[in-house]
Amino acid sequence: MYSQTQTQIAGKKAIVTGGTRGIGRAVVEALTAAGVTVVLTGTTAKSTNAAVEELADEGMKVFGFPADVSKEEDVIKLFQFTDQTLRGLDILVNNAGLGIFKPAGDLSLAEWKKVIDVNLTGAFHCSRLAIPRMKANGGGYIVQLSSLAAKNPFATGAAYNASKFGLNGMAEAMMLDHRYDNIRVTSIMPGSVDTEFGGQIGSKEKSPDGSNWKISPVDVADMVLSVLRMPERTTVSRVEIRPSQPPRK
Repeated sequence: MYSQTQTQIAGKKAIVTGGTRGIGRAVVEALTAAGVTVVLTGTTAKSTNAAVEELADEGMKVFGFPADVSKEEDVIKLFQFTDQTLRGLDILVNNAGLGIFKPAGDLSLAEWKKVIDVNLTGAFHCSRLAIPRMKANGGGYIVQLSSLAAKNPFATGAAYNASKFGLNGMAEAMMLDHRYDNIRVTSIMPGSVDTEFGGQIGSKEKSPDGSNWKISPVDVADMVLSVLRMPERTTVSRVEIRPSQPPRK
């Protein structure tokens, strides 16, 4: 007989990086609506404080800490703030990311490093500090916001593709390293999402009926909730999310 054995996430404590807008903001809203208390990060104090004020006005349990996840010292301070504020950590959503899109031969070393340092090394910084806290707490869940660019290279995407290919590889190795610590790790890989970031690399064409064909950030946030609620016996390694009807080529 079919029976539900979902993991309950109400009362859990989470960090969401890049949580001031786009996918990250939608994830923060979904988690808090499900009863999770969240610390979100933004790259500046202004954007972080504005997001927290807006969400708090809606009654959400949310705190903010500005951090550049590519900088180890910023991430250390973020986790110290979380220790003091939440007194524990159950969920980490590594969402912070950026893209610089140029032919490989035109990319400067500084541009290459900027993309890799935020998208890949930033996720490592946060995961490395989250894991011992989750182990001490009896387990946890790390969600890596990856991309279909992690399996589908595209022109001008050398740095971005490399960062997301690397993120998937790191996530699966991390899962193997810490599965017996009761830490689950999932990569969520959206295609074109209707955000400011997505507009840089996705088509701005409309569907034949004039509607926006891209994935909504809310759809990605719903998927984050779905994997977090999976029974503890089950880990979802990767999830690919695609627009149902992108413009015909």
